[in-house]
Amino acid sequence: MPKSIFSGAHANLVEVLKAARKSAGVTQAELGRRIGKDQTYVSIIETAQRRVDVVEFCAISIALGQAPTALFMSFVESLPEDFDI
Repeated sequence: MPKSIFSGAHANLVEVLKAARKSAGVTQAELGRRIGKDQTYVSIIETAQRRVDVVEFCAISIALGQAPTALFMSFVESLPEDFDI
């Protein structure tokens, strides 16, 4: 597995997105198809080699059947009190 080039809060975001995908029973390939990308795109996000912007976050959330606000709250709640970017 490639080493993450990002750390801190971004690692929490990746874990929340990955957990949401797995909880929805969706493969990386299926998620990619749902958002108009390929499996590699999802993999690069999930291995923290690529940051996710807010528009991508919303598209991924909706593709997983979740409201972006609810998934964002899961992310916020996963953050430690003191975190870095």
